[in-house]
Amino acid sequence: MKRRRLGRTGLVVSEIGLGTMTFGSMADETQSRAILDRAFDAGVDFLDVAEIYPVPPDSKWAGASEEIVGKWLADRPRDAVVIATKVAGPGGGWFKTPLRSGRTALDRHHVERAVEASLRRLRTDYIDLYQTHWPDAGLPLEVTLEALDRVVQEGKVRYVGCSNQTAYGLTKSLWISETHGFVRYETIQNNWSLLNRRFEDALAEACRHEQVSLLPYSPLAGGVLTGKYQDGAWPPGARFSVYRERDPRTKLMTARFVNDRTLAATARFAGIAREHATTPTAFATAWSLAHDFVGSTLVGATRAEQLDEILAAADLVLAPEAMAAVDRISKEILYPLG
Repeated sequence: MKRRRLGRTGLVVSEIGLGTMTFGSMADETQSRAILDRAFDAGVDFLDVAEIYPVPPDSKWAGASEEIVGKWLADRPRDAVVIATKVAGPGGGWFKTPLRSGRTALDRHHVERAVEASLRRLRTDYIDLYQTHWPDAGLPLEVTLEALDRVVQEGKVRYVGCSNQTAYGLTKSLWISETHGFVRYETIQNNWSLLNRRFEDALAEACRHEQVSLLPYSPLAGGVLTGKYQDGAWPPGARFSVYRERDPRTKLMTARFVNDRTLAATARFAGIAREHATTPTAFATAWSLAHDFVGSTLVGATRAEQLDEILAAADLVLAPEAMAAVDRISKEILYPLG
């Protein structure tokens, strides 16, 4: 497993990281520990959690994913892995969890409370990378960055990052950090995959110039790129099979990722993968790793054996003609006007 530095930090992590949002919901504790073991044995030392995980939320409590990771981590040296987690902010009410009602903010009060709670659940005395899960549009960025700077100065957090942020939000935050001497966002965690390439415009340019690393989440587009939803299939227990039965917001997310255009593009991408003697899953992951602004691509699983195909991407280098073919398909099917 190759390793990459995140932003301008001292964190050097496996180029494939493990996302844990299924832990405690779609994967029970036993399954989750097996996934952690399989990933760790393969050289994955970067784990991404969040205070509101699991998603879909467990009916009993949010924070179950951090609890599971904390129990697993207790059996290993703390510095054997790099732990990233997130403070939800007002977007945390999106899934209506008991932990986050939607009445929170990314201010000092809520950031400090969230850090302490995550430390307890993770059973550690520091967090390597602490990220804002959603922007807080109602609060000046200065307030959030000052709060994050404080928990870094207190030694509870080593570095900070953001998630689901815009190009404007990222660049303005970097300017504020430089102007006020606050800690700066070293990473940005956004949705990015073969089926969602919006990051590659202004955000990718900002990341290159400012040395901010992208941590792509959902590189398999919620499983769509594996081919599991082709030909009208809705596999029981699969993410979008679950989402389309939930509230209108999750149904809209499902329609965004599972539709005629994405399924047509997925079929074409699978054809390229076959031509290069690999699987659609490994191909999509390797495509993500081929970009210079990527720090660590975050993958997820509900069963340990699912990781084998994903981790094969660590040894896969895509030929230039494969990358060019992807671009042609994107322009023909996904972004015909762009």
